[in-house]
Amino acid sequence: MQLSTSILLTIALAPLVGCLLAGFLGKQIGRAGAHSVTILGLLVSCGLAFYVLYQLVWGGAVNYNQDIYTWFAIGKYSGSVGFLVDRLTAMMMVVVTFVSLLVHVYTIGYMADDPGYQRFFSYISLFTFSMLMLVMSNNFLQLFFGWEAVGLVSYLLIGFWFKRPTAIFANLKAFLVNRVGDFGFLLGISAVLYFLGSLDYATVFAAAPGLAGKTLQITANTQWDAATVICICLFIGAMGKSAQVPLHVWLPDSMEGPTPISALIHAATMVTAGIFMVARMSPIFELSQTALSFVMVIGATGALFTGLIGIVQNDIKRVVAYSTLSQLGYMTVALGVSAYAGAVFHLMTHAFFKALLFLGAGSVIIAMHHEQDMRYMGGLRKYMPITWITMWIGSLALVAIPFTSGFYSKDAIIDAVGESHRWGSGYAYFCVLAGAFVTALYTFRQMYLTFHGKERFTVVAHHGHGHHDDHHDDHGHHKPGELAHAPHESPWVVTLPLVLLAIPSLLVGFFTVGPMLFGGWFGPAIHVDEANNVLAEMGGHFQSAASMALHGFSLLGPFGLVLLAFVIQTYIYLFNPALAGRIKGALHPLWTVLDRKYWIDDLYFAVFAKGGQKLGRLFWKAGDAAVIDGVMVDGTTALTHRVAAGMRRLQSGYLYQYAFAMILGLILLLGGYWLFGSMPAAQ
Repeated sequence: MQLSTSILLTIALAPLVGCLLAGFLGKQIGRAGAHSVTILGLLVSCGLAFYVLYQLVWGGAVNYNQDIYTWFAIGKYSGSVGFLVDRLTAMMMVVVTFVSLLVHVYTIGYMADDPGYQRFFSYISLFTFSMLMLVMSNNFLQLFFGWEAVGLVSYLLIGFWFKRPTAIFANLKAFLVNRVGDFGFLLGISAVLYFLGSLDYATVFAAAPGLAGKTLQITANTQWDAATVICICLFIGAMGKSAQVPLHVWLPDSMEGPTPISALIHAATMVTAGIFMVARMSPIFELSQTALSFVMVIGATGALFTGLIGIVQNDIKRVVAYSTLSQLGYMTVALGVSAYAGAVFHLMTHAFFKALLFLGAGSVIIAMHHEQDMRYMGGLRKYMPITWITMWIGSLALVAIPFTSGFYSKDAIIDAVGESHRWGSGYAYFCVLAGAFVTALYTFRQMYLTFHGKERFTVVAHHGHGHHDDHHDDHGHHKPGELAHAPHESPWVVTLPLVLLAIPSLLVGFFTVGPMLFGGWFGPAIHVDEANNVLAEMGGHFQSAASMALHGFSLLGPFGLVLLAFVIQTYIYLFNPALAGRIKGALHPLWTVLDRKYWIDDLYFAVFAKGGQKLGRLFWKAGDAAVIDGVMVDGTTALTHRVAAGMRRLQSGYLYQYAFAMILGLILLLGGYWLFGSMPAAQ
């Protein structure tokens, strides 16, 4: 059975229609109209995405790969808009539309008082359209269009509150860092076209084995392997979009955008675009062991070192942001050991529990009147039971407690790295194991500071008209920790998405781990060489999801590290809160390193930002002011002035001066005639 083209077009275009209606007719249709049309578009898109997945898995439908519209054809090169829908695509479509739908619903409650309500709904629908175009594309050109479009919309969303200087700084930072990655991505796509002569996935993957032995001449004596160059350039694109070290600096700052954005862009969809892209390009990546080792080492470094920064954060959203960086590192490590299915499986489970944690953090922020500092929270469990329970479910999935969905995907990645013999796998294994302990440290710290222990906020009488809940408020109305009235549970439009995300965060891994990781569920969408197939080796020991989870309770594995972190944080934050300050004092040099984020931001600012300013000033002073203005513009003007001034002196108006000049001229003429006329003529 063939999938219907019209259904696939509807999935992609329904969010775009909602975006255009909310964006251009926002004033006419009002707030209710804006959220109604965008949510309806997402509902249609999500329902059809589930239908497509069902047809591919159980309905006997074959993979769809067709060009729908030819954009240009120049000689042997052509660019088209087309869809490649296999199980990998269908799974991504379901994750993107489902999480986006819940974020749309949640936004009704979170952005209720915001003056940019319609604009916000327009942007998030446009983002969903861009992401769908990215995952559904069947060629590199359309992939690049979707890639750049999600980057553009994320820029608009991070700087949504454009009157805040911090938001403008953050969205510019995200835009510039992503430009660095996208330059590499563009070079990678150009290299694909240069070596393989096509931008169509199917044609490129079929021709990919021919890359073996091909090289790129760099200098007279230096030649680089073509497959390695292509893979590393493409992966540099993923490093920007999926926030890998050292291009990770934009993601924590992007928390300046509204919380629904954090959930949509920085947990479930945009940051996973790079992971999806590398998995999609598996036939090319399998040709280069060097590129895969590079991917693995970069991912492992991110998994451990960005997680460590999360331990010292006090902003509830930034803890979750650094957690996202760390989990993206895990996905990247999986790609590097050729466990592409493991990476995509973790992408799926992570989308649910990380979106849940971000939206839960948003629910807390609403209750705390937009206070985000966890040092002014505590004891919120009794005020917000639904948020508390759902965030604990998300947290347990994040730290990979057996039977939660996060356990199946994260432990599989750790085991896959342990099975790998690729260069750098020893370092990567240490990082992902230590990362499990670090993840548990910051996650339990966040939960205890927010929901448990004594209340560290005070409710004060609010003088004036009504309570102020404007999202633009920078806590100017109260000192930190002072609230106009007691916190309370968020409205149902906020808590319903939390519950609907908590369910897959608990259960989806149990039902999908067998087929997705060890059952060849993705089929031809993912290609792994026999020699690299670590998941196949692990599959030999896999019996069932239940036995895997029971085996996961071993104290000698990651679970032991999580338990140790749980005991440490429980003792500190529930029984001896003063100990946290003493530990911070004792480890102050280490705390400073983490608080300054290893000085990477400072280095970029000093070298690239300040360096760019100095270079600009040099060009301005030496080029613009000295050469263009000084010589070419002002210089020619001054010369004309001087010549004219000299000529003016000759025009005195006295007859005797003119007569003298005429006699002098005549003498010079005669002298010249005599001098040159008396010379012998040339023979």
